[in-house]
Amino acid sequence: MPFAHPSFPDPIGSAAARARARRWFFRDCGVGLAGIAAGALAAREAGAARPLAPRAPHHAPKARRVVYLFQAGAPSQLELFDPKPELARRGGSLPPAELLEGYRAAFINPKSALLGPKFSFRPHGRSGTEFSDLLPHIGSLADDICVVRSLHTDAVNHAPAQILMNTGAQQFGRPSFGAWTLYGLGSDAEDLPGYVVLTSANGTSGGASNYGAGFLPTTYGGIPFRPGGDPLLYLSNPRGVDRDAQRASLDTLDRLNRLALDAVGDPEIAARIDAYEMAFQLQASAPDLLDLSSESPRTLARYGIGDPAAHSYARNCLLARRLLERGVRFVQLFHEAWDTHGDLVNRMRANARDVDQASAALVADLKERGLLDDTLVVWGGEFGRTPMMQGGTDGRDHHNRAFSIWLAGGGVRAGHVHGATDDFGFNVVADGVHVHDLNATLLHLLGFDHTRLTYRFQGRDYRLTDVHGTVVGGILG
Repeated sequence: MPFAHPSFPDPIGSAAARARARRWFFRDCGVGLAGIAAGALAAREAGAARPLAPRAPHHAPKARRVVYLFQAGAPSQLELFDPKPELARRGGSLPPAELLEGYRAAFINPKSALLGPKFSFRPHGRSGTEFSDLLPHIGSLADDICVVRSLHTDAVNHAPAQILMNTGAQQFGRPSFGAWTLYGLGSDAEDLPGYVVLTSANGTSGGASNYGAGFLPTTYGGIPFRPGGDPLLYLSNPRGVDRDAQRASLDTLDRLNRLALDAVGDPEIAARIDAYEMAFQLQASAPDLLDLSSESPRTLARYGIGDPAAHSYARNCLLARRLLERGVRFVQLFHEAWDTHGDLVNRMRANARDVDQASAALVADLKERGLLDDTLVVWGGEFGRTPMMQGGTDGRDHHNRAFSIWLAGGGVRAGHVHGATDDFGFNVVADGVHVHDLNATLLHLLGFDHTRLTYRFQGRDYRLTDVHGTVVGGILG
């Protein structure tokens, strides 16, 4: 006698059973052909519109764009932002035993003597916020910025700490903060990428993972602009190919790609279509963007730019302002020069000369042009530096328990210091801010509930803050 499954009362193999099985399969098996068909339809609908078209966030945003000045290599907060008179007084002595209770580190000798701050601090502005003498220009903005002295992170090596800071995870393959921003907001730029990356000094230990799209469609990843020549490889046409011929070729390629998109529904095909068109637009927009001859001598001097054609952090800061003015949603500068295990004094002086004036000029320039109120400025690295000495008497090792960054514009509480560390700058003692809390707060300023800005991948919803993060009200204006 034929076997009958309880869900399909007709005998297996009969025409009625086969019909019931097909209906059940298409209705209930979302991972099967029905799911594939639905996914393809959604991809075609998404690809029909411009992938980077502006979109509304969850709530009214304070910030509409971001410039992230990432100081890779980990600047010493003890020489820049977090004054420690007691550490200065006790320099050369061993740390108190209670300070290091329970402390574990793979390559840091906790019995190293304390190293007092190498530079003096003084108050600035009406707020009286103290900054190092290394930062006179940033100090002049004391009433416009919020210094966070209580940041802490999980990672203690450069690459994983940079990736954690930028993607919310220490593992490769997660979308960057810039990619999440672009995914949520789209871009106002029609002839430039929505997310541009500019590098100076030594790039980053974390590499492209710091600005990549991860498992998001590649359209949302950061586009690195090269420091010399064409900002992107092969941007210029070869000899014998004019703009009309290229336009005709791209139109043909576009038709072929759209046929493939209609047939397959792969969102990466839509990303490729957008990339080809963006590259064509960049051929016209990039030369004007990179030509600083239209900037006044006063502006160049303000940023500390001597030769407008020379590659530098200062030039990148000015380019950042020009990109933001043209509708680019997210601009990220990477300047990896802060890994001061030795020669601390000389290297801190040199790094401060490279970044202090230009960073402050960017904020002041945005303010004068009416852009600072809705532009979120972030300045900081992946972790901080120990209060103990390393490398003889002139170096500091990695420290993830407490470090400082500063924020400006975009709804940030101006003229404010958030959080505090102990007398040695070793542990956070008030209003700690984890990396996940920082990212939750930055997304909040951009109009997002960080728990709802998600993307389904491999069977679960992912977000920038993973399963962590709390919006830090004390940072909000």
